[in-house]
Amino acid sequence: MKLLLLGIGNVLFADEGIGVHFLHYMEENYRFSHPLHSLTLLDGGTLAQGLTPIISQFDEMLLVDTVNAAGANPGQVYFFDFDKAPAEIDWQGSAHEVEMLQTLTMMEMLGDRPKTWVLGVTPTRLEPMRLGLSPELLSVVPLMEEVVLKHLRSLGFEVERRQHRPIEELIPSAWQGQIPIHENS
Repeated sequence: MKLLLLGIGNVLFADEGIGVHFLHYMEENYRFSHPLHSLTLLDGGTLAQGLTPIISQFDEMLLVDTVNAAGANPGQVYFFDFDKAPAEIDWQGSAHEVEMLQTLTMMEMLGDRPKTWVLGVTPTRLEPMRLGLSPELLSVVPLMEEVVLKHLRSLGFEVERRQHRPIEELIPSAWQGQIPIHENS
């Protein structure tokens, strides 16, 4: 089996980038192995339909992104089979979220979509040119990590923790709004 862990999102819109940031966090901190299966980690950014030829090569995919959910609190984590999405998931969030839904639906119609799992979190802050994550989303990273690791272990993957770098360290300081200002004297 070929498994894809795909993080998508727009890192220029604060919490909208959780999928991408989380993917880099997992890639930096863990090593995964399986005697028969392969795992690929991919930063999909906001490509959606542009990812179709890549996604279609896999048997199973775990998609990490923000999700909109009626009545959900900011930072609420969802993990579900794409074919059995909870009723409160409305897929009407950002442009890339809607485009990703359309991409997965189109791939299903063509018979190219792999078995798809979604790890989604409801965003707190979607601000243009606000890089980094809100405290609410930072606080749910351990839960997201636990969900992914449990899923991968259920598929027989060995998980090795290589280091303990927090996700905040993996977001470049320019993205955190900490660009030094040099004044002319």
